[in-house]
Amino acid sequence: MECTCIRYTDLPHSSRLFTDLIYHPDRVSAFYPHPPSEPSSYAAAARAIDFPAGRRAALVAALRTRNENVPALDRLAQPGTVAVVTGQQVGLFSGPAYTIYKALTAAALARQLTERGIPAVPVFWLATEDHDFAEAGHCWVFDPQQRPRKLELEGSASSSQPVGHVRLLTPPVRELREALEGLPFAEETCALVDETYVAGRTMGEAFGDLLQRLLADYGLLQVDPLAPEIRSLAAPAIRRALEAAPELTPAVMERSRDLVAAGYHAQVHVEAHTSLVFLLENDRRLTLRRHGRDYTLNGRRFSTEELLDRAEELSPNALLRPVVQDSILPTVAYIGGPAELAYLAQARVIYDAILGRMPVALHRAGFTLLDQRGHKLLTRYGLSPADCFHPEDTLRERIAGRLIPPALRGTIDETRTAVGHALDRLAAGVTGFDASLAAALTKSRRKIEYQIGKMERKIGRESMLRDGRAARDAVWLHGLIYPQRHLQERLYSILPFLAKHGPDLIADVYQKVRLDCPDHQLLIV
Repeated sequence: MECTCIRYTDLPHSSRLFTDLIYHPDRVSAFYPHPPSEPSSYAAAARAIDFPAGRRAALVAALRTRNENVPALDRLAQPGTVAVVTGQQVGLFSGPAYTIYKALTAAALARQLTERGIPAVPVFWLATEDHDFAEAGHCWVFDPQQRPRKLELEGSASSSQPVGHVRLLTPPVRELREALEGLPFAEETCALVDETYVAGRTMGEAFGDLLQRLLADYGLLQVDPLAPEIRSLAAPAIRRALEAAPELTPAVMERSRDLVAAGYHAQVHVEAHTSLVFLLENDRRLTLRRHGRDYTLNGRRFSTEELLDRAEELSPNALLRPVVQDSILPTVAYIGGPAELAYLAQARVIYDAILGRMPVALHRAGFTLLDQRGHKLLTRYGLSPADCFHPEDTLRERIAGRLIPPALRGTIDETRTAVGHALDRLAAGVTGFDASLAAALTKSRRKIEYQIGKMERKIGRESMLRDGRAARDAVWLHGLIYPQRHLQERLYSILPFLAKHGPDLIADVYQKVRLDCPDHQLLIV
């Protein structure tokens, strides 16, 4: 597999907070205590963990059912072992491909830390509590022609039901087979789905089972926060957050203002009445509003004391969740994407108040997978990968520009150069004659340059019309690299890639996880 690095500053929609964290961690030290690129950060985070033997034993016992045959559980039982944690909402058919990349990054870091003398195990937090069924209930794959195909679960969950508890009625396995038909390893891939996404199972069960099969070689422990044993372990941190809520909410709001003042963004909008917890009741995750030490829900009122007694029935919001997670686990590092790492910047004040420590925030490895045909097309049309991270019309125009006959291309370039020189001479003369006319000439120059470019684009489009293959190539490339105007890893499930390249693909990608390189990677498979 060939590999090319692409800086995140060259990718669309990368936030400044995210790029500064990975490329200039000194600029965000007020929000993240441990620079992720420095090995000493992990040692410092590990030293800060106070995880008594009793709590460790309770954690191992709580994880035993879901992870009975995972050797990493015995390692976690040993004093001093820390956790490298990642996670994802339990989406259809494993969700976006970056779910797998998160897990592989956690496994790679746990291995590296263990080799450095910090015994570590990778842990995957199944975000079963989330209640965004509209996001979790569908996935995208592609067919042999590289056309995006959306697969959806029939029916819907209630708007507030945790997705981990949603029962599968008729999972779209048949539609998956139809979409992948013709890809070399479609049968093996669909067989995995047949065995895991079975009618009657919950989304959490199916997602977790599929991940266990795909990632069996990497020893990830799974945590389901809806499991009663895990809810019991989460309760102490939730109680501390409830007690401190009147101080925590203003502190988070102040942290949000600090982020904005520093030129960044606040990922979560927080108001004075924002609650850090939801109420889990009748298999629904219900939004509470805080009023001092009281909370309201559709006309019902709860005192803080009542909620303290029901702590095991409460679910943390996006800012409290990582803190609760790291109260349960001896977390040395958290592996996340841009949005999740942005949560941590706001949540630091909650970490300080409840845990007194915070893990290293490390970005997951990011990949765009390109097959040999895609690589050849980039070469044929003289495109860089960055040329493809644009709308399809823009990519078509760039390819069209490469199709202009060389002689005509030379004439266009000569014309542009000659006109530029002539306008330069005219500008010098006009300025010497009457400086007030310079602005008018500048405006006219832009119009002239635009018209030359417009003619160039028209010639390119005509060349594209004459070359039907190039038009098809543009559609194919866009469907592979920037489908639906998303990075490949953020739209497609890993399943079509496995169907195309085979079950060894995950091991090949794992070998390319580079913890010393924060860039996005283009892999030629």
